Amino acid sequence: MSIKLSINEERFLSRLKELGQTGREGDKLTRLAASDTDKAGRDAVVAWMKDAGLEVKIDRIGNLFGIWSNRENEGQSPVMTGSHIDTVINAGIYDGCYGVIAGIEVIDALRSNGFVPSRPIVVGVFTNEEGVRYAPDMMGSLVYAGDLSADEALSTVGTDGTVLGEELKRIGYYGSEEPGFLKPHSFIELHIEQGPILDSMKMPVGAVENLQGISWQRITIEGVANHAGTTPMAMRKDAGHAAAKVISFVCDRASSSNSVATVGCIEFEPNAINVIPSKAVFTVDLRNPNDETLKKEEAALADYLKEIEVSKNVKISTERLVRFEPVIFDESIVKLVEDAARQHNLPCRRITSGAGQDAQMMARICPTAMIFVPSVDGISHNSKEFTLGPDLVAGANVLMNVIVKLAESE
Repeated sequence: MSIKLSINEERFLSRLKELGQTGREGDKLTRLAASDTDKAGRDAVVAWMKDAGLEVKIDRIGNLFGIWSNRENEGQSPVMTGSHIDTVINAGIYDGCYGVIAGIEVIDALRSNGFVPSRPIVVGVFTNEEGVRYAPDMMGSLVYAGDLSADEALSTVGTDGTVLGEELKRIGYYGSEEPGFLKPHSFIELHIEQGPILDSMKMPVGAVENLQGISWQRITIEGVANHAGTTPMAMRKDAGHAAAKVISFVCDRASSSNSVATVGCIEFEPNAINVIPSKAVFTVDLRNPNDETLKKEEAALADYLKEIEVSKNVKISTERLVRFEPVIFDESIVKLVEDAARQHNLPCRRITSGAGQDAQMMARICPTAMIFVPSVDGISHNSKEFTLGPDLVAGANVLMNVIVKLAESE
């Protein structure tokens, strides 16, 4: 079926804005996983799913699904789309939410125009994608893909001392279905880019062909606290200075190896202006789309830490937090994205996702790809996150074409 329908633009943008106000206190939007504000967001999404005629089901990890099926396609594996609605602290309104609301609107448009899919179509909302309150991030999709047990995830203790399973029960989103109860035929996620490439090129659509590997570790450097004024520089065991050397090394090396590196958290002890730090604890986030290159960067960091132990006379230990290999998305779905953009006369280029996404977990169990639309100035995880309305609508219409093709496939 050749289709060039359009979603209901006014309703779509209105719902996206409404969800963006849910959980807002003053000028700050925060919906951490399994919080009261997350419940409010989920309640809104469930209502919109039901308005679109979808059957709503929830699994034990709190993943939420709106299902469109009929007698003719009963028993067929579904085409799945969706994303997440939990946020970082002081978030923008598009990250994750865009793909969820667009999925609901696509189904609504198809139903309204009499389209009868050969496969069920499902919109998924995955729990705790951001990983701010509970670790790891992308938890709901990781559990759904079978690479983390539901029981282990549900017992996770959050940064505020709460337990995820107890909080899901408290807000009414601890479901009865086992994660993975729907076996997808395919998965396609629509998302803002969260980076500057499409916006800088004035390119309205990105066909995401791969996703960077991610390596997170926590580094602890132990020195000796001493007086900042009386201890000669050559006689110090300065954990703070050692940390600074490591941070500079990580960032400088990433610039020369086509990688990206970030030190996002750091703490000193005793954290006093006139005391040499006895301890520095910080995180390192390394990413590269090539796993061999990522391994080389990890090895280079490990070697440098050994050098710093000797040269700065400190003790260094590391803790692995997260390690996800790069993902190559399904070529046939990537081509469907390109074809759909062409049908809508939209320029399109292939692109890598620099951010972790639920799609990387779903790629472990079914053919998967992503569609990106521009983020103005590349800003995301920030209240200034913004994507132009026409780009949001264009991406949703491309999503609809891809879903139609996948729903008609054998």
